[in-house]
Amino acid sequence: MRDSLQSLLAAIAQAQNLPEVHQRVMVTVSEYFAARRCRLFFFDELSSVDPKWQGILKFATSVEYNPVLRYLVEHHAPVHEALVVSPKAWRAICPRADHWHVMTGPIVCNSQLVGGIGLTRERGNLAFTTQDLTDLGAICLHLSTRIATMRSPNVSLRDRHLEIDRSKSSADNSLRLTPREIQIADLVAQGLKNAEIGAQLWITENSVKQALKRIFRKLNVSSRAQMVAQLQNVLFRAF
Repeated sequence: MRDSLQSLLAAIAQAQNLPEVHQRVMVTVSEYFAARRCRLFFFDELSSVDPKWQGILKFATSVEYNPVLRYLVEHHAPVHEALVVSPKAWRAICPRADHWHVMTGPIVCNSQLVGGIGLTRERGNLAFTTQDLTDLGAICLHLSTRIATMRSPNVSLRDRHLEIDRSKSSADNSLRLTPREIQIADLVAQGLKNAEIGAQLWITENSVKQALKRIFRKLNVSSRAQMVAQLQNVLFRAF
């Protein structure tokens, strides 16, 4: 049984710094909405992302290309894909099975949209509902207030260093991947098997296996799921 909305809001109020929000609160948010992925992202972090990812991020953060993001920017309100496009149109925009349903809500500080919460569900899962939007609105309101306090000049230096060190660590890990390794990781995130990846990139299945071993070592992970989660964390925080 998922936690109540009240207990989730209480967890937000008790969070001491942004790393805690990323590592603990967002896990609870993900479970609350039964989401495949759930990330807190800030627009001002886009420039710090590895240039190798910029091609992907250019589309993900384009209000012309992404109608869900456009709605968020224009209305500062929670939205899911079915509110702004037809299912057929969304499949053309985002064909990934793990982004079959998406929902996002605003993070606002000092009356400015500074970021948001992005959630996804896989193909075969139920779509996000009107009640989900209402609950996400409450969560975003509380998070916006809490984050505004964390980002204020009165936040302790220790908390700021914890946040910076965590962000730098994630960025450093992604920077260690080669362009080919990034290609392979992205195809893994799309659900492709080793043989399918090899066929698409014109390399052998064994080459894919060896590349994944190198990626695992560089990112200090032991599974495909952990690899995708770590790289998606970098992308979603930039998104």
